[in-house]
Formats: sequence, structure tokens, C-alpha cells
Amino acid sequence: MAQLKIGRMVLGVYATNCYFLYNEGLGDAVVVDPADKGDRIYGALKEKGFRVAGILLTHGHFDHIWGANALRELSGAKIYALEAEKQLCEDAGLNVSAQAGRAYTVVPDVYVKDGEELTIADITCKVIATPGHTAGSCCYYFSDAGFLVCGDTIFLESVGRTDFPTGSSRELISSVKEKIFVLPENVQLYPGHGESTTVEHEKKYNPFF
Repeated sequence: MAQLKIGRMVLGVYATNCYFLYNEGLGDAVVVDPADKGDRIYGALKEKGFRVAGILLTHGHFDHIWGANALRELSGAKIYALEAEKQLCEDAGLNVSAQAGRAYTVVPDVYVKDGEELTIADITCKVIATPGHTAGSCCYYFSDAGFLVCGDTIFLESVGRTDFPTGSSRELISSVKEKIFVLPENVQLYPGHGESTTVEHEKKYNPFF
């Protein structure tokens, strides 16, 4: 059985993590949060021999979507996001891109639901809604590999900010406790910024909990 692997590119002025997941020895990759320069992401993956089979958004903030439309156009892959993030993805004011000086919107091809299982090419994950950073923030759980790509919901010993449109500190804390901390302690967390961590480490050392 092929083993799921995860790679990372750090992109843009906010050093956003763009992840790509792939089964070892196979040619398809799923990209999570094409943070900027979709052409660069496409070119780098093509050079490694990958075909972009799908594009997943953890949320709709500008620094996570600036490369989405170009990557979709070049690859032909569909963009997926949680249904509760529709308004933010499609509004340059709500997703803060207008304020950042580069107004940008994206219309995902598929809006997914909490608990939905996605299989894209040969890669399967579960959608976990984690509102708080934004109303439609979500994580993607690759259970067979023990990976959770968690966007800006939780970071290494920190959590995402909640002062942007649709954010809620109360919801964010609940999301982490009820959706992430119930996962096995050895699950590796891959956040939208900074280095990876684990459920066990965050339960012990995250000062917000």
C-alpha cells in the first residue's frame, strides 16, 4: 500500500504554509492553501512529477488563497472549501485582501460539509469544521497517515487570531477542544504558519488551554 507523504512550500509576505500531499510512488498531489503565486506552485510540483488533482482551502483569508485561481487554471483541478466560508471567499473586504492592497476573491468549485469524506484521486481525508478563526475555517484529517492540516485554527503553542471578520475566540477555543483535542495524541498538526506540532504537545503546552 502506498504511503501518504506531505510536503511544504512557504509562500508570500506572511510566510504561509502551502502543503501538498501525495502517495509515495504515485503521481497525484492534493494542494492545501495555495498561499501565493499559483504558477510557481504548479511549476514546482510539475517539476517533481506531480499532477495537481485537487485544491483544498482551510479558510478564505487572502494569504491562503492568493494562488488559488492561477493554480486551478493551470492544473484544471477543482477548489474545495467549507460551505460556511462561501461569503468570505467571495468578498474581498471580508477576506481582508482589499485591506492588504491586492483585492482578490475565489469561487470554489465544491463547497463541503463538516464530517464529509473526500477522496481526490488516490487520497482520502475527512473535513472537520473548526469555526473561530473564521466562520468557515476547517481542517483536513488524513487519518491513515495521522496528519491534520489545520490552517490558522491552531499553531505550535498558539492559536489563530479572531479579530478579523467572522472570527470568534469562543468558537475557536471550542473548536480546538471539541474537534482537535479528541483526535489521537500522536496526530501531527500542520498549521498555516510556522512549524508542525502534535495533539499531545498542544494539550500539554499550549497556553490557551
